[in-house]
Amino acid sequence: MTRAHRFTILATIFTFIYALTCLSIIPLPLVSKEVAHQLIPVLPWWLLVSFGAYSLATLGWGLWTFKDCPDAYEELMREISLAKNELRSKGVSVD
Repeated sequence: MTRAHRFTILATIFTFIYALTCLSIIPLPLVSKEVAHQLIPVLPWWLLVSFGAYSLATLGWGLWTFKDCPDAYEELMREISLAKNELRSKGVSVD
């Protein structure tokens, strides 16, 4: 089973459960109906914002600690200088 199939199946299951809770067919345990009716509609937005914050934090941490990987840093710097030299040989002003 590929990742796309697995993702599709899980997304379908979670969407179905979410729809059932939105329609009050499945009650939320330990939560009153009033709170559930206020909480359930904003749940997808909360998940989206949380995922975005996690993604930005992961990206920022990767940029912050990039110089801690000297081999990757040196390889990237070599590739940048190689690209600059190729562009200069074709008559493009790089600097």
